[in-house]
Amino acid sequence: MTDLVIRALDESDAHLFDTLQDPLDARAAHRLTRHRADWKRVALRDGEVVARAAWWGGPDDTEPVNVNWFDVAEGEEDAGAELLRSAPWQVELELNLPAGWREDTRLQAAAEARFTAARAAGYELLVERFLYRWTPDCGLPERPGRLVFRAEPDDAVFFDALRRIHSVTLDAHSLKAIEEGGLDRAAQEELDFFRWCPSPREWWQTAYTTAGELAGIHIPVHNPGGPCVGFIGVVPEQRGRGYAYDLLAECTHFLVERDAESVSAATDRGNFPMAANFTKAGYPVVRERINFAPARRE
Repeated sequence: MTDLVIRALDESDAHLFDTLQDPLDARAAHRLTRHRADWKRVALRDGEVVARAAWWGGPDDTEPVNVNWFDVAEGEEDAGAELLRSAPWQVELELNLPAGWREDTRLQAAAEARFTAARAAGYELLVERFLYRWTPDCGLPERPGRLVFRAEPDDAVFFDALRRIHSVTLDAHSLKAIEEGGLDRAAQEELDFFRWCPSPREWWQTAYTTAGELAGIHIPVHNPGGPCVGFIGVVPEQRGRGYAYDLLAECTHFLVERDAESVSAATDRGNFPMAANFTKAGYPVVRERINFAPARRE
């Protein structure tokens, strides 16, 4: 086997990134994503691209947030591992896969090759997620009318609500943040994400029962890819009443009333209650995502 050449790309040779055939059709997943040419890297053997990765961040970010496009040619798992291992950025890896990829042996083999390369590069599985995309053809979910929604200018109200919500969370990213820095860190990471999104701060909403008790919060946002459900959370003492659906329905209506032609969303595969709410609200699963995190350094 000939020697491997790993190189970064720039505007002059960014076309090389598109020469690798991909049975998982990552291009469909990233049709609205903008990747910087200098955040793309490829591994070449005899001049042929055998592995590629694209790191991604917001338009104002000086460092990538994650690597959200990674694939390898058949039998080139070691090349893919070296591509990731040698990169200047060690950030979370997202693998976007077609819905139902486990039922197709060809797709499963392609996915497993990526998993093998990621693990060999020092990445560890963090979580598997469902990706949703609501469109007008799905129909607007009915608003139950049980909650009163309010804009809230005080970040401290959201910080306190997030601490309470995360005290009983099922979300893997939040659980990781809690393990590393406690509830304060988990809450602050959410606030930082909301602030990072280019949509208005005034969109953040609290939700109260008719008796005036806080039920939860919902955060409609635009991320760089478009309108999405930024966060849905019910405080612990209000759980068991189905309020997550009420929040999701309101979040959807809120974005559509502000001209959203589609709404993206995601939840962990293991978060069965929230997955059920997305189904009830008419959100179809359009893809699945496997998140890997760089292994911790002892």
